[in-house]
Amino acid sequence: MPRYTTTRIDEEVDLRITEENKRFAAMTFTSIFLETSSKFANQAALHYKRDGKWHEYTWNDYRTKSFRFAKALLSQGFERFETIGICGFNASEWFFSYVGCILAGGVSLGIYTTNSAAASQYMCEHAETRFVVVDSVEQLEKFASIANNLPKLKGIILWNETVPTDFQSKVPVYSFDAFLDLGNDIVDADVQARIDAIRPGHCMSLIYTSGTTGNPKGVMISHDAFTYAQSALLDPFNKADFSNDDRLVSFLPLSHIAGQECDIGMHVLQGCHLYFAQPDALKGSLATTLKEARPTFLLTVPRLFEKFMEKMQEVGRSTTGLRKSLVTWAKSVGSTKVHQSVYGAPGGEPCGFWLANSLIFSRVKEALGLDACKYFYAGAAPLSTECFEFFAALNMPIFGIFGMSETSGVGICNYPNKWKPVTIGVPIAGTDIKIDPDTAELSFRGRNVMMGYLKDEEQTNAVLDADGWFSTGDSVSTDEDGFASITGRLKELLITAGGENVPPVLIEEVVKQEIPFLSNVVVIGDKRKFLTVLLTLRVNPDADGVPTQELDSAGLRLLQEAGSTAKTVAEAKTCDKVKELIDAGLARANARATSRAQNVQKYAILDQDFSIPGGEFTPTLKLKRPVVMERYADVIEGLYK
Repeated sequence: MPRYTTTRIDEEVDLRITEENKRFAAMTFTSIFLETSSKFANQAALHYKRDGKWHEYTWNDYRTKSFRFAKALLSQGFERFETIGICGFNASEWFFSYVGCILAGGVSLGIYTTNSAAASQYMCEHAETRFVVVDSVEQLEKFASIANNLPKLKGIILWNETVPTDFQSKVPVYSFDAFLDLGNDIVDADVQARIDAIRPGHCMSLIYTSGTTGNPKGVMISHDAFTYAQSALLDPFNKADFSNDDRLVSFLPLSHIAGQECDIGMHVLQGCHLYFAQPDALKGSLATTLKEARPTFLLTVPRLFEKFMEKMQEVGRSTTGLRKSLVTWAKSVGSTKVHQSVYGAPGGEPCGFWLANSLIFSRVKEALGLDACKYFYAGAAPLSTECFEFFAALNMPIFGIFGMSETSGVGICNYPNKWKPVTIGVPIAGTDIKIDPDTAELSFRGRNVMMGYLKDEEQTNAVLDADGWFSTGDSVSTDEDGFASITGRLKELLITAGGENVPPVLIEEVVKQEIPFLSNVVVIGDKRKFLTVLLTLRVNPDADGVPTQELDSAGLRLLQEAGSTAKTVAEAKTCDKVKELIDAGLARANARATSRAQNVQKYAILDQDFSIPGGEFTPTLKLKRPVVMERYADVIEGLYK
């Protein structure tokens, strides 16, 4: 019988070829990389900024550096199916290490820079990692501190910074260039022999789910799953929409499947240009990178679009007179244009669109660095209706996309000729979905589904059944045209003491819509008699991304307009005006609830907003509910006394 699933990293799985997906050839990532790097050898592939100036590596450089990394691994006795870990911000060296490991017949593993030493140790020990590549002395120190607990580790490789002369480590520490030099006596034929032995059903990437509790699971992605996901995703697009002249900006974490599929997979498949953002991208420098790189395709998390929206809203409030009237008119035209292009709508351009585009839309896009961007995608979290409508009014429809590590990053997507607002779209070509009639849980079956969880048969069998269906744990709804919308996570579904099922995410979004000076909302109510919410206020972060106590400009303005003098979280918590605003907002949110069981009766304002450094968010800004529940257990209990 075919074997589609395994928990061993060195086993080949069979490919689930069907009539619907057989037109997508089974390929290895290495074959595509070699073809692209040969075809576009002298074209710039990777663009990086150093000392304020942009530099580049050609596709031939990319190939040469990756081969040198593979040779260095071979010189150190690196075997097929062994792993390396990469921990650092997006950079050329990240790519050389990732691809070089795969060329050597190995499996690449991304490690979040925000991971603790304990979490990093677990992943490296579990994956039996042979080498770790890091981008800073800080990360070097972290891995050196756990090296004694990693018997398989043979060395640590540092790029971007210099190894301190007196640095102490149990295992050898190399600069990136010094490590590459270790392979100078290895010939290309040795690497080619490893490449020739790779099959589409072999593992190429190990993605550890960030998880909200417990140890992360190692998702094994095969060459076929990785390349199929890319090919199937891009299949419905007009072939003229993408070419080697396209430009991508790399800033999503490469330890996450979305970063790997877009920045590495799509980049290699298209042979296009990729620009690396700066390490402080999400703290402000991304705006500069976008203006300089002018990407033609943008995939990001909803929070980035929300930040753009908030800044533009602040600017818009100072606009008056004729210009304000012009902007208002143009936005109505833009909204009409976008909604006319929705699936099932008549299409076409409304009267005045050309003028609105010339005077307003093109200038806004240029100011954002998105004037050349053809498509805008948001994934990893739900996009709010407010955010969608804001950009729709600027003729910038944001398409939803859905995938998980276990589905190679994609499974459902909206397309330019087939999309609907605030949905995640329709299944990608050749992929089947089904929805449980009782729980509304979404399941996938297709070549994009993972091989299994490394060394974990119990968890693998819990989510992958004998027929190949992967249970996502997400509940969805679909409309008459087959467009899906995420309604929540089954594990997050609250069941009140009265037996009512309550989806917290939907309530949280409504509360944030009604009370816009809130940053985060967490609904509480599992096994409780009524619902309560934990609220955090919008504040300014410090240089490290840690929330401060100072309310941000947008939140401050909203409170001042209501007559509040509060400027900090502490002042807002004791302000009667703030209480009135929250009470009124919750009343409006409750009026929109589908049942009385979904009404919020009490709330508490927390002293600190949530953040990645604070531990309440994963690196892709997903809420860690168990962390919040444990950290604020006393506050929660106080709401029910």
